Amino acid sequence: MYQFFVDPSQIQGRQIIITGGDVNHIKNVLRMKPGEEIAVSNGLDGREYRCGIEEIGEKQVRCSLRFIKEEGVELPVRVTLFQGLPKADKMEWIVQKMVELGVHAIVPVETKRSVVKLDGKKALAKAERWQSIAEAAAKQSRRRIVPQVGEVCSFTEALNQAAGMDVKLIPYELSEGMARTRRLIEAVKPGQQVAVFIGPEGGFEESEIDRAREAGFEAVTLGRRILRTETAGLVVMAWLSYHQES
Repeated sequence: MYQFFVDPSQIQGRQIIITGGDVNHIKNVLRMKPGEEIAVSNGLDGREYRCGIEEIGEKQVRCSLRFIKEEGVELPVRVTLFQGLPKADKMEWIVQKMVELGVHAIVPVETKRSVVKLDGKKALAKAERWQSIAEAAAKQSRRRIVPQVGEVCSFTEALNQAAGMDVKLIPYELSEGMARTRRLIEAVKPGQQVAVFIGPEGGFEESEIDRAREAGFEAVTLGRRILRTETAGLVVMAWLSYHQES
């Protein structure tokens, strides 16, 4: 079944109106017809609105609500990935996969070893592209929310954003003790907010790790092998998902 996201204002009682690019997708790509059932989410309340297509127009698709599916598909913890800016198009892949795994939000971070530097119009264009990928991944994985991809920020700004979060993890290649990593992952409780900092290619400088520790972060190991920047966050997210959903 196909899922689409709408603004809460487009859910009016038992009538739901779909507009924008999804109209063309429904009409000309999927070639759907009146009577077919689709799933709609407003990206906020965690509900799935199951509805039937009533009318397909040029600028909107009108649907009627059949029932609301309440059971949650979101993780019971809110994980924010603070991702050191990687090279090339790796960030697009990271956004897609992290959304599939259940991340709540993603914040791109410029660190000392970040090769990529974004500013002005280029940063805005990248942010729009990443948000579009997040929405597509949320649709594909039947998420009830669209994770927000924040603006590119500095390492200091990222630490400030994470200040109020309950659990703060920063994988670091010089850390040791998988048993400790496991204990920290297993200690995460439903309802908590989790910050995960991932370095770019080349990792974090020692001074950044020191600053993170001073801010309450736990430096952890992800195993004996060195992982790429696009892999490390997925590992942490997978472990958290397994623990929270098992």
